[in-house]
Amino acid sequence: MISIKSEKAKKILSVLLPCILMPFVVIFGSFYANGKSYALSSLILTLLSLVLFICGIESKNTGTRRLVIVAVMVALSAVGRLIPIFKPVTFLVVITGMTLGPQAGFLTGAFSAVISNISFGQGPWTPFQMFAWGMLGFIAGLMEKPLNKNKALLITYLAFAGVFYSLIMDIWTVLWYQQGFQIEMYKAAIVSAIPYTIVYAVSNVIFALLLAKPMCEKLIRIKVKYGV
Repeated sequence: MISIKSEKAKKILSVLLPCILMPFVVIFGSFYANGKSYALSSLILTLLSLVLFICGIESKNTGTRRLVIVAVMVALSAVGRLIPIFKPVTFLVVITGMTLGPQAGFLTGAFSAVISNISFGQGPWTPFQMFAWGMLGFIAGLMEKPLNKNKALLITYLAFAGVFYSLIMDIWTVLWYQQGFQIEMYKAAIVSAIPYTIVYAVSNVIFALLLAKPMCEKLIRIKVKYGV
């Protein structure tokens, strides 16, 4: 596995990639390429997600082990999208981020979108899904300690995650219908999507109440056992 040895470079890339470069890729592909280059945007986001993951690797062995765990979580997320209505993707991404770190969280979110869309269909919405789920996993990783200690905060964050995901996808909805962004149309999209947003938020809370504790304990046990 490729490694980035400079700790300073890792820190810079860990901020630069998710906060600047990745949003730029999504925006450029949507605004300036009229959504026609979504396949290229998805590919670039995939590669940048891998680079971001590498920034969180401390050694080759631990990085490989962590990647295996991420692959399992991505597989669970992809299968989880087959569940009608209540889909556990966001929940699994957040759990991964808060136990394995922000880089692993972003990679899980981005890969969950692009891989599950092999079945659901790739399109100009894919980069938005990759970025939305990736950022939710990344932020969860940054909030690792408080989220693990405070269940109420975790539930609140997962409810927020449902709203955040919907707001990001509403941007794509406006671009799809208008071939450009209009704030009034965006407001209308948010209002029309309220039932779906509620479902996203409520389903995340239900998964948190039922599965957060056992899944976190299991992942932390694996993390400690294999020195990840």
